[in-house]
Amino acid sequence: MTQFADLFPSPKAIIGVIHLPPLPGFDGHPGMPALVAHALADLDVLMHEGVDGVLVENEYDRPHQVKASNEVTAAMTDITRSVVAASRGIVVGCEILLNDPRASLQVAAASGARFIRSDYFVDRMSRPGYGEFDIDPEGLVRHRNDTAADVLILADIQVKYATMLEARQLAESARLASLYGADAVVVTGSATGDPPRLEDLLEAAAGIAVSGNRIPVLIGSGLTHANARKLLGACGGAIVGSALMRDRKIDARAARTLMTEVRKLR
Repeated sequence: MTQFADLFPSPKAIIGVIHLPPLPGFDGHPGMPALVAHALADLDVLMHEGVDGVLVENEYDRPHQVKASNEVTAAMTDITRSVVAASRGIVVGCEILLNDPRASLQVAAASGARFIRSDYFVDRMSRPGYGEFDIDPEGLVRHRNDTAADVLILADIQVKYATMLEARQLAESARLASLYGADAVVVTGSATGDPPRLEDLLEAAAGIAVSGNRIPVLIGSGLTHANARKLLGACGGAIVGSALMRDRKIDARAARTLMTEVRKLR
């Protein structure tokens, strides 16, 4: 757990998500100054309420692209660079949706972000409208080591909304993600706002233990102040998006309520 713990030394690390309005090329794009202002406003709230990290995502690029355009990658780089420059004692990461981890690494390397999230890492999965996703954990880790060696990969396993194409136990997905070089394993429920089962978090941790590595399990959806006591005891932290938002912006009261509960558990 060394690399993750070095980056996130607080136990039960909480990473808040900054959901960006549409980027250039998508309907409703408000212009780059508005995007940067939105990201920095969310960052200010999250920093004030004491989260450990922020993840910048292009959530409202609809419909999502499987691979990022050059325009999207450039915009994400500019926005993430602004967030990194304004961050104070908080770790910044990025993810380009729907799933382009190489582009996310490119953004991280250019902006100074320290981690990415990849929804698809070791599991062969498909999703209606998108088909089967490219899975190449060895190539991704090699690309990371060549271009952005200090950037961590937080890898989802059996992620929400997608269908497994090769049946395997959750523990096996966690074991493989650990062996292929993920710095943390992310476990979600079945949809946005849906928490994983406690049993799933424990199973993922057991799979990592079998690998012989020591990386954390993170909750990837559905953590709230109401279930934090039950779920956080079984994992190393959480990535929290919709539970902290009101009207597509980070809500200070929601963030404060969650972090108050998290501090009781540390």
